[in-house]
Amino acid sequence: MARGFTLIELLVVIAIIAILMAIITPALRKARESTRETVCRSNLRGVGLGLLLYLQDNDYTMANTNSTNGFFWYDAAGNFRRTNDGDAYWGVAYKDYIRDTKVFGCPSFRKVAELIYSVDPILIQEAAFGLNGYVSRTESGQVKLLKTTDIRDQSKYVIAHDHAEPRMEQGTRDMFFNSGPGTMNLTHYRQGGSRARFYPGIFRHNMKANEAFRTGGRANVLWLDGHVSLLEETTGDDVPKWWYTGVK
Repeated sequence: MARGFTLIELLVVIAIIAILMAIITPALRKARESTRETVCRSNLRGVGLGLLLYLQDNDYTMANTNSTNGFFWYDAAGNFRRTNDGDAYWGVAYKDYIRDTKVFGCPSFRKVAELIYSVDPILIQEAAFGLNGYVSRTESGQVKLLKTTDIRDQSKYVIAHDHAEPRMEQGTRDMFFNSGPGTMNLTHYRQGGSRARFYPGIFRHNMKANEAFRTGGRANVLWLDGHVSLLEETTGDDVPKWWYTGVK
């Protein structure tokens, strides 16, 4: 005569399954994030390749993105926005070299409650990387465009990286360098800053902490020579300003 499981045996099996799930779930979560980070890095490399192609065809001079400071690719009619449109995403300047706008997205930064500007959060899915504002800026009323041949070490010049805003142009307020040893970078995003709630969107990969101003994570960085590397969460002591300005 067949004998069924006793209640004790069933409870033991359930307990074992629960323990296995507790062990497996964090590993699966980590594996998923590792995949997202890899895709994000690959996308940023794709952006870098498009920029290099643009530079080869344009006298090794970056496009004028001085006015682009938004998350939008298209206007109300569905056409690409122009680079003199303040709501345009900087990627529009390179649209002929980077055909798929999705390459500007990062799987680790897709579902957000809001953006730094009052626009549809879904826009971040194709506008997840911040551009170094020094590549196109205004000095004494004149627009200055980065000419890559003027940069001695192109492997140490930041073009773009993971960020919560589309274009970094306020120095220590939104860039990774600080004002000196012991001071803080990203002050716009730190405690007391007007964008403090968006800080977790910057060092967003492999996060180990769930604190307002510490993620224990890292950010992907695109350099002028086209390679992408990881930058561990930092207050800026290990990030020189010349990585952004090109001037030591």
